[in-house]
Amino acid sequence: MDSARTASLWQQMVQGLQGSDNVWPLPAFIDRSTFSSAFAVSELAATSLGLATQAVAALLATARPTYPSPPVTVNVRQASRWFQQSFHPLNRPGPAMWDAFAGDYRSRDGWIRLHTNAAHHRLAMEQVLGTHADRPALAQQVQQWQASELEQAIIDAGGCAAKMRSAEAWQQHPQGQAVQREPLFDWHTTDAAPAPAWPLAEARPLQGIRVLDLTRIIAGPVATRFLASLGATVLRIDPPGWAEPTLDEEMSCGKRRALLDLTQPVDRDRFIRLLRDADVLVHGYRADALERLGFDAETRQSLSPGLVDASLNAWGWQGPWRNRRGFDSLVQMGCGIAERGMQWQQSDKPCPLPVQALDHATGYLLAAAVLEGLRRRLTGGHGSQVRLSLARTAWLLQQHPAGQHTGSGIVPQVKDNLPFLELTPWGIGVRLRAAAWLPGTPQFCATPGCVPGTHPAAW
Repeated sequence: MDSARTASLWQQMVQGLQGSDNVWPLPAFIDRSTFSSAFAVSELAATSLGLATQAVAALLATARPTYPSPPVTVNVRQASRWFQQSFHPLNRPGPAMWDAFAGDYRSRDGWIRLHTNAAHHRLAMEQVLGTHADRPALAQQVQQWQASELEQAIIDAGGCAAKMRSAEAWQQHPQGQAVQREPLFDWHTTDAAPAPAWPLAEARPLQGIRVLDLTRIIAGPVATRFLASLGATVLRIDPPGWAEPTLDEEMSCGKRRALLDLTQPVDRDRFIRLLRDADVLVHGYRADALERLGFDAETRQSLSPGLVDASLNAWGWQGPWRNRRGFDSLVQMGCGIAERGMQWQQSDKPCPLPVQALDHATGYLLAAAVLEGLRRRLTGGHGSQVRLSLARTAWLLQQHPAGQHTGSGIVPQVKDNLPFLELTPWGIGVRLRAAAWLPGTPQFCATPGCVPGTHPAAW
């Protein structure tokens, strides 16, 4: 683990979170085993998770003048494992993480990645490329296209795809230029609100704080899982029919899950009641999605004065792609990470990061932003809006390439797991221990994962 890169990552994160040069001290890092990668992936894992944990300490120090502010410790190898998978099923196979047709394909003039995990995204791909019996048959069809033309055709059909670009090409692209101009944390202060009555106990700092969760897949759910591990009441809302079978056990522990269709009047009324009583809203929709539903930023704040309103998207909040669908693997292809990995490994095909680090890191940064928003609510008496994106996190990582010495990999150990089984609707499994340690404030989820619609849409 390179100390200079770690310090640089930490400084940029803290300055972006705090909006000042008053930089927190680095956590104490132990077991510094790292991923082998063209970029500082394990350093990103340790520092982003450490930042979220340090934000807990800052919130407690603000609320409790006698709080001793103990140092934060982060296990680098364990943080890297959280970026892989935190829940491991026992005596049964884990879910398949990718659709059979998802992945990288060679086009006429380069490489393109198709993302088909969601059924409607696979249908969009098939509208353009047709249906095929197997992956080799689809690959033959892709080879007839130019990558940029196929990318745009699938996007126009409502699907998800990304041409492989070099970092240089991305930096010259209008969206790449827009992302580089954005801050890592885009903060806006909102109107004043009454002082909250949060207990903010050291053992469970977020107990009694209500988090309304409108996120999906990985980054947003990582953020709300972290908040749940500190005692927050997290209520996740999904539309009817939505399913994430590959991630339910991994991401939904500690949360309650309800179904609402925000296009229907009755469910809109329920959502409004939930929002009025929420302390935090976390959402991962595309840039204008909530606005089109009638819940723009001003409306959200008027319904819940003092709300900590935290959001993320894939490609950034400015530029021509601000509303484009996207996922971690697509951003890695589009911004130059996969192409750089290909060069670094001297490979003839795209080489992404060893984990979906943009998702996980953005999730922990988003959790840190929520905690900082809660702290600002205490000190300033006002709400906050903060926005992050996978593409901006990618730009942070791209400024920290691997040095001459790279890690040898991450080796799981039995001691990494919690000493008890987690019983879910799908079976039993084990969960990793927390990778960051703040004395007096353990991180653990009180309930196992559950399926959408398990709970009513009520606090």
